[in-house]
Amino acid sequence: VCLHAHGALPAMGISRDSQHKRRLTGGKKPHHHKKRKHEMGRQMAMTKIGAKRIHPVRCRGGNMKFRGIRLDTGNFSWGSEVCTRKTRILDVVYNASNNELVR
Repeated sequence: VCLHAHGALPAMGISRDSQHKRRLTGGKKPHHHKKRKHEMGRQMAMTKIGAKRIHPVRCRGGNMKFRGIRLDTGNFSWGSEVCTRKTRILDVVYNASNNELVR
């Protein structure tokens, strides 16, 4: 493990690029540039159930996205019945494989 002068591990960025992927034939692609701002990804919001708490996040072009830190309601659609309602969230279903797949 490589440590920096201040003793901490180097921070790694989250990126949504396809630079790290292989070609369809299985060959490796050459790395011809560093990570770019437009390839940037961000950490998961990890939303909890509770009183509404939202953080604004500045995005490309000065636009804003809103990260739900805590929420107790949501807009849910029921596809087979073709209806959408604002609904209070009571509980979530745990998924052992991945926190992003929690329902």
